[in-house]
Amino acid sequence: MPASKATVTKRAAVIKALAHPSRLLIAESLMEGEMCVCDLKDLVGADMSTVSKHLTLMREAGVLVCEKRGLNIYYRLVCDCLGDFLRCVDQLSRRSPKPKAKTCC
Repeated sequence: MPASKATVTKRAAVIKALAHPSRLLIAESLMEGEMCVCDLKDLVGADMSTVSKHLTLMREAGVLVCEKRGLNIYYRLVCDCLGDFLRCVDQLSRRSPKPKAKTCC
């Protein structure tokens, strides 16, 4: 039975939050542990305003949480399973357009 409309909508929001090269780079970096927003800015190579927009979108989708410590804000992933999801995406991206089998991972 397919998921409810509300569940599908929430899933789409999470996928959308990851569907940008800079946001994927942020998420993959956070798989190693929390990072300060200033380090994420340097990693992405964009201005603070752009990085803040990416982080806000990811936080609102429930992908990230943040904590302010002094003058710095630190971000971390909410779940540990993102690596599994990305490995599955990698498998899909390596496949030919007409897969022979129904499974990828």
